[in-house]
Amino acid sequence: MAGFISQATIDAVTERTDIVSVVGDYVPLVQKGNDWWGCCPFHHEKTASFSVSPEKKFYYCFGCHAGGTAINFIMEMEKLSYPEAVTFLARKQGIQIQYAEGGLDQQKEDPAAKVKQEYTDLYTRVAGTFHYMLTSTDAGAFALDYITKRGISMETIQKFKLGYSPRDRYWLKKFLLEKNYSKEFLEGSGLFSKKYPDIAFFTDRLMFPIFDRTGNVVAMGGRFLRGDPGNSPKYLNSGDLPQYKKGNTLYAFNFARQSIREAKRVIFCEGYMDCIAYHQCGITYAVAPLGTALTEEQVRLVKPFVNEILLSFDSDRAGQEATRKAILMCRKLDITVRVIQLTGAKDPAEIMLNFGKETLTKDVDLAILDSDFLLSKLQELYPKNGPEGKRAASLSFFEYLDVLQSETEKVACLEQLCQAFDIDLEAARKDFTNRAHRGVQERTVSQTAQPEKSVIQGQDKHQVFKPNAELRAVLTAVTDDPVYFQKMRTRISVDDLTDAQARKLFIIMEECSRSGSFSVSNILNRCESEQLKSMIFKSVDEYSSNIAQLVESSILYVERTALERKRQELVNRMKRLERSALPEDQSQLAELLSQKMDLDNKIVSLKRM
Repeated sequence: MAGFISQATIDAVTERTDIVSVVGDYVPLVQKGNDWWGCCPFHHEKTASFSVSPEKKFYYCFGCHAGGTAINFIMEMEKLSYPEAVTFLARKQGIQIQYAEGGLDQQKEDPAAKVKQEYTDLYTRVAGTFHYMLTSTDAGAFALDYITKRGISMETIQKFKLGYSPRDRYWLKKFLLEKNYSKEFLEGSGLFSKKYPDIAFFTDRLMFPIFDRTGNVVAMGGRFLRGDPGNSPKYLNSGDLPQYKKGNTLYAFNFARQSIREAKRVIFCEGYMDCIAYHQCGITYAVAPLGTALTEEQVRLVKPFVNEILLSFDSDRAGQEATRKAILMCRKLDITVRVIQLTGAKDPAEIMLNFGKETLTKDVDLAILDSDFLLSKLQELYPKNGPEGKRAASLSFFEYLDVLQSETEKVACLEQLCQAFDIDLEAARKDFTNRAHRGVQERTVSQTAQPEKSVIQGQDKHQVFKPNAELRAVLTAVTDDPVYFQKMRTRISVDDLTDAQARKLFIIMEECSRSGSFSVSNILNRCESEQLKSMIFKSVDEYSSNIAQLVESSILYVERTALERKRQELVNRMKRLERSALPEDQSQLAELLSQKMDLDNKIVSLKRM
C-alpha cells in the first residue's frame, strides 16, 4: 500500500456495497417497509431500534445513535482502521484499490494496517509450510500418525490446515530469511523466542492455524507431542499480535459462522481438538476460545445469531469451573444456556474416537438447562439436610439468579433451589431479597465515594448534539437527490455561513457535487466529525418530508442572515466614519449609505417571501 486511498475508490466501495448484506452477516435483520431492522450490535436491547437503509446506504440506531456507512460498520465490528475497512469491502466487491497523492478529501495510509497485512501474509505462508511438513514429509510422519490415530480424517486435516513444526529450533528462521524477510520483521512476528530470537517459538509440535472470521491465518497454536511433558506445556498459543487479539477471536468461527446462523445456536468447547471433533461429526456450529477463559467479546461475536449457547467444557474441576463462569457471563447478556454432559469420556474428541458420531450427537441433543446443571453440582458439594449446606448452596445459586434478566425465570429457578435443598420458599425469597438490597446499598456507598466523572469522560461517543439554526439550514439539503443542493449553491456560498460545522458540511457537499458522487453515503464518508455524522443521520429522517419547502425556507434564512450580518458591518463602519471630518471619509460614508439602502431593500424583499 502506498500513498492515499483515492476518494473515487471510497465512493465506489460505498455505492457498490450492499449494506443490508454486510450488516446482515453480523445482525439478523427483518424488512419493514423500505428499511431493514434488527437489535443494535453496539448496545444491549430487546426491542429492535437499529435500522439499515439500502436506499441511503447507511445504518442508524435510534437507541444509542450509532450510525454510518458500510465502511463505518466494518470498522466497528472488525476493529479495523478506515483504510483497512475500505480494503476489506473492496476485496469483497472485486474493486481495485486506487491510490492518489495528498488531498484533503482522501484517507491517509495507516502504517498499522500495513503491518497487520504483512504479518497475516507471513502466518498464511508459514501455516502452508507446516501443513506440508505434516502431510508430505518423513519428519512429520509421526505427528500425522498421532493425529489420525486420534480419529481425525485427512479431509479434516486439510480443512483445518493442521501442520507440524520441525524439531530443529533454528530451521524456521533460516527458511524465512532465505525468503527475504528481514530480521527485524521476524522478531516482531511472535514466531520466535523473545529472549533467543533465532529459536522458533513452536518446535516439534502439532500445529493448529488460527483463522480470523474471513479465513485468514492470523495466529497459531501448537500441541506437545513427545519428550518430557514436565519441561514443556501441553499447548503453546500465540500471544496478542498486531493482526490478532485472542480475547476477540474464536477458533473455527470462519468455518462455523454459517451453521451458527442456520441452527441459531453455538457450542463453546474447550480447545482445538474438541472443536475439530464436533466439526468432523457434522456438528459444525462449534467454536472454541483460544488458550484463555471465554470472554464477553467472544460471546458478543455470536450473540446476534443465536437463541441459545451450549457449553461443552471438560468434566474435570477446571472445566466445570469454566462452565460456571461462562453460564454467568452468557446469562448476563440475556442468552439462554444449556450444558452438554458427555457420556463415558471427558471431552468430545474422546467421545468421537471411542463411541462415534452418534453418541456425540446424542449428547448434544440431550444438553440440560444451566439451572439444572448448577443445582446438580451444588447437590454434589453440599448436603441438603443441614443448615450450613442449605446456606452455602443458596448463596452460590443466588449469583446465578442475580444475572437472570427475566423476573419470571428468577422465581422459577428459586423454586428449583428450594425443591433441591428442601428450603422454605418464603425464607429463600427473603434471603435473596435482603442480600440484593445489601448489595445495592454497598454499591451506592462505593459509587458515592468515587469522584464524579467529568462531562467529557462520561460522554457517549454516539451522543447526539443539537445543531444551531444555520447548520440545520444546510442539513436540509443532505439527500440522495442532488437537485436540492444545486438549488442551494446557486443562491448562497460557503462565505455566507459562520458556523464551523455548517461550513464543513457545505464544502463536503460541494466536493460531492463537483465529482458527480452526490449521495448521503458519500457525504458521510467525507465527514471526519462524529458529531456532524450524528446530526446528518437524525436530519435525514427528520427532513424526509416536504424537502423542497424546507430547502427553500433554509436558503431564505441563510440569505437573510448573511445580508443582515453585512448590513451590521456597514453600520459599524459608518459609525466610525461619522466622527471624521476628512472629505475622503465623507465620500466613503456616502458610498456605504448607498450600499446599506440596497441591503435594506433586499432584506425587506426576502422577508416578504
